Amino acid sequence: MPALLPTVVLAQAWRAGPRLAPLAVLRRMCRSIPFTEDVAEAVGHLLERSGTADVVDAAVIIAAISHGGAVLTSDPGDLKLLADAAGASVPLIVV
Repeated sequence: MPALLPTVVLAQAWRAGPRLAPLAVLRRMCRSIPFTEDVAEAVGHLLERSGTADVVDAAVIIAAISHGGAVLTSDPGDLKLLADAAGASVPLIVV
């Protein structure tokens, strides 16, 4: 299974300017997960349940739950809070 990349994560990361070359390579190795209306609704519900406001983090957790995946992150705290609010066990791999 290829690595999955929520498009909303790509949007947030793409602002890196001159450091985009590694991201462009990584992007080609991943399958994009679109930020659809259904995903947006699920993200909104999760944000409400968790009492948090980071749309991108919530989209990552929704994608992981929907596709049965793990999450690579440098900041597991907020993601764990969201996964707990969703009632899901999402493997968080700290990089």
